[in-house]
Amino acid sequence: MLKNSLLLFLLLLGAIASNAQITDTTVLNKLGNFDMASLNGDSYGALLIGEQIVIDSAKLTQGIRINFFAKLAKAYDETEQNDKAIIYYQKVAAAAPDYFVVQRALGMLYNEQAEDIQLKLFRLAPNDPSYKTVSENYQNAVHKALPLLEKAQACDPDDDTLDLIETLYQNIGDEAGLNSFKQRLPELAARCVDLLDDK
Repeated sequence: MLKNSLLLFLLLLGAIASNAQITDTTVLNKLGNFDMASLNGDSYGALLIGEQIVIDSAKLTQGIRINFFAKLAKAYDETEQNDKAIIYYQKVAAAAPDYFVVQRALGMLYNEQAEDIQLKLFRLAPNDPSYKTVSENYQNAVHKALPLLEKAQACDPDDDTLDLIETLYQNIGDEAGLNSFKQRLPELAARCVDLLDDK
């Protein structure tokens, strides 16, 4: 009886392990299809596959998962699904804070949010009761974008990004913050990652 129970247990354990291997292989195959769609510029096709992979993304190693999230965020970004792009860019930024490519992409999306709020602000008279709240919302949105754009600028200097950073500081009237950024550039540039490790 004990031998039969032990044998049944071992067979069951083997079946579970075998099934897990099949599932992992399936996820990796989907990941290959996702990468091919991404490389071919088929963002919508990549998203169809990518949304299936997300369900099983815990089965991927940390490095492969973060790489996948970065590509998925880019596909959402390219198809102008900004809210979803932000979710996955945030995951990558949290896992790889020195990866300046995602810092710039996320900073640009936050800047778009700031611009939308700024448009509302321009339409309001300064004595409008909601002016102060909208103005504070704009400043908060700018403060979300700036650290990300600063990191990107430090790691990969770009005139357009620098102009944007300067404009944002001017818009919120923070000359001290702009001067501080220029002093912090060497420190920000000390740790820059331009490729994600997939291990």
